[in-house]
This record gives sequence, C-alpha cells and structure tokens, in this order.
Amino acid sequence: QVQLVESGGGLVQAGGSLRLSCAASGTIFSFNTMGWYRQAPGKQREFVAHITGGGTTIYTDSVKGRFAISRDNSKNTVYLQMNSLNPDDTGIYYCYYSTAGYRREGQGTQVTVSS
Repeated sequence: QVQLVESGGGLVQAGGSLRLSCAASGTIFSFNTMGWYRQAPGKQREFVAHITGGGTTIYTDSVKGRFAISRDNSKNTVYLQMNSLNPDDTGIYYCYYSTAGYRREGQGTQVTVSS
C-alpha cells in the first residue's frame, strides 16, 4: 500500500505562484510515475502533469511554460511549481502514484486563484 500526502495549496492572486508537494510512503517501487490531476468546480477532472522515475515529464498544454514538475526520489516526493497562475487554474489538485498494476491518489489540495 502507498499513502500520499499533499500540501502547498492555498489562495493566491492571479500572476502569483504556488508550490505543491506530494509525499509518498509505504511500499514504493522505484519504477513508478507520479503526477497531478486537477478538478475545477463543475468540470471534469483534468490531467496536469506527470514525471516518471527516470525524470521524463509530460504536461497538459494549458500549463506548459508555467508549471514545472519535479521529484526527489530520496524522499519519494513530487513537486509541482506553479507560476503565472490564473483563475482557470483554480481547483482541487490531486497527486497520484502509478506503477505496474497499481495506482493510488491523494486526498487533494485546494488551489484558488483570485482575479
């Protein structure tokens, strides 16, 4: 079992920055992918970004150039640096951990961007 604890959400003005963290604990396999989804009010969940154990990253188009995902394998932690935030980035951000045949999501952290 893997447990995920997210932190770093909050309220920020448009143009501001936030850094989300997600720490994984439990039985961690080195070959895994960690990433983030988000869900805005009244909208479907949307993929944001992920990073593989080898460091390969993928972003959804709307955050490219503004968000940066990284990880510290020694701490089993993934980070999402979010810059130039705008109100469309508002939502609950969920961290996930994925490896062969197994997936786990966190409880989510709220990000609110005011205009």
